[in-house]
Amino acid sequence: MRRAVELAARGLGSTTPNPVVGCVITDAAGTVVGEGWHQRAGGPHAEVHALRAAGDAARGATAYVTLEPCNHTGRTGPCAQALIAAGISRVVYAVSDPSAQAGGGAATLRAAGIETTAGLLAEEAEQVNAAWLTSVRLGRPHVTWKYAATLDGRSAAADGSSRWISSAESRADVHRLRAESDAVLVGSGTLRADDPHLAVRGIEGADQPLRIALDARATVRPTARILDGAAPTLLVVGEDADTRHLPGVDVLRLPLHDGHIGVHDLLARLHARGTRSVLLEGGPALAGAFLAAGAVDRVIGYLAPALLGAGPAALADAGIKNISDALRLDITEAVRVGPDLRITAVPVTAPATATATATKEH
Repeated sequence: MRRAVELAARGLGSTTPNPVVGCVITDAAGTVVGEGWHQRAGGPHAEVHALRAAGDAARGATAYVTLEPCNHTGRTGPCAQALIAAGISRVVYAVSDPSAQAGGGAATLRAAGIETTAGLLAEEAEQVNAAWLTSVRLGRPHVTWKYAATLDGRSAAADGSSRWISSAESRADVHRLRAESDAVLVGSGTLRADDPHLAVRGIEGADQPLRIALDARATVRPTARILDGAAPTLLVVGEDADTRHLPGVDVLRLPLHDGHIGVHDLLARLHARGTRSVLLEGGPALAGAFLAAGAVDRVIGYLAPALLGAGPAALADAGIKNISDALRLDITEAVRVGPDLRITAVPVTAPATATATATKEH
């Protein structure tokens, strides 16, 4: 199953709006005879790839799958039926499918006389498939807030300069995060200050994420790097924003709340467009708005071994007034990336759904 989880991770960034899934098939002696992963939406699912690799050796074998085999016909057939037809005798899966459309595969397998077990390495399988599971359970994309800061929590120096706080190794690692995400999001403040490009570089064969800019008043310049055509781009503006100076740009218009775009309004619309994961790369104000809205599912911080003593903090106002209201996190990983420390953490309490009250964004 751990190998199946590793295989599933290979599909990150290329299977949307489908989940990432890995499958390993072993014979009666425990020898691996086939393995596969879901590589792209519309293509064969993990079980089908593994069954093809196993061939006749699948008969009487055990299939280890990170997600309950699907039970519906979409662009491909139901994996539960494929396992039955191949003569698989036992199926072990990590996470139950929570979707109304595709769930129920385990019951179909059991009805066909196949021994079925759930829950093996469920936590690891949940982590690798967090984007899709979040989208099904909460009706919005999974959001990761990524930031870089000094050890004293500064995202820039007092004069506003911020290149380079983190190391070249950390910056390269961010491109991996982008490649694994459906969308990368910044606000108008970052657009003005940094003129970011946001496309993936240095990763061969990577699918480019959707570059999203929140710019309520459409103040972005037509020459901005984010509009260069190197990757798809979506400009999110207020309903009455004048975008005549941006011909050909994909624009999403949303109502404003006190002059700002609502976080959950945005996430609901992105979910409707098929976006299942968002990498939040904006500045402190954008991060604060998403945290205040309860819309951050994972935090990845790159901490550089440096001190500034002054300058903007990595996080602005997130609506937290006292220590008892602090958002508590569970650290899931802490590793060295070059000279930096990369910390990954998730909220201890459940994030908010897409129906939460909209909050302001710049």
